[in-house]
Amino acid sequence: MTLVRTGSTPEEYLAMERQATQKSEYVNGRVYAMTGANRAHNRIVINMAGALLAQLRGGPCEAYVSDMRVKVTDTGLYTYPDVVVACGEPRFEDAHVDALLDPTAIIEVLSDSTEGYDRGTKFAHYRRLASLQEYVLIAQDTVRVERYVREGERWVLTEIAGSAEALTLTSVGCTIPLRDIYERVELPAPNARAPQ
Repeated sequence: MTLVRTGSTPEEYLAMERQATQKSEYVNGRVYAMTGANRAHNRIVINMAGALLAQLRGGPCEAYVSDMRVKVTDTGLYTYPDVVVACGEPRFEDAHVDALLDPTAIIEVLSDSTEGYDRGTKFAHYRRLASLQEYVLIAQDTVRVERYVREGERWVLTEIAGSAEALTLTSVGCTIPLRDIYERVELPAPNARAPQ
């Protein structure tokens, strides 16, 4: 992400963002341009969203993809998770219905440029969301998913790897095989991957 503006108020950011052709993130008066995603990233997002849509249909939860902004009220962060699920009657910041306040589960697809941020600073912001029960990080260079579950004040990590395994999102009542998440995703050859 690239810093494009400083000194903006949340109201100025939202007014700009609602007219913009490119998405940006906002925190502490700073606006950062977001970069586009590659094919693997997009396939994983659409596969997750499709699987969630099929399993959530008719239930109390609904999924949104990367155009739904999430606001972390306690820290002032406005961001666009790759996939987000809200359960019950979703709450939004205002009548524009484009800044979700109460996500139940957030899914981010890792990339070289955002992995450190998604694991560190961004997750620190997300943990301030009282509604958030699960945070999922999906690798795009290997079949691996990390699932963080809130247990009181702690976040417990489970790693799921291998196409025969499945990701279970208990907070939203869904189980998704990893082979479905990675369907039509071309992974690099094992010797081409960066060391883990």
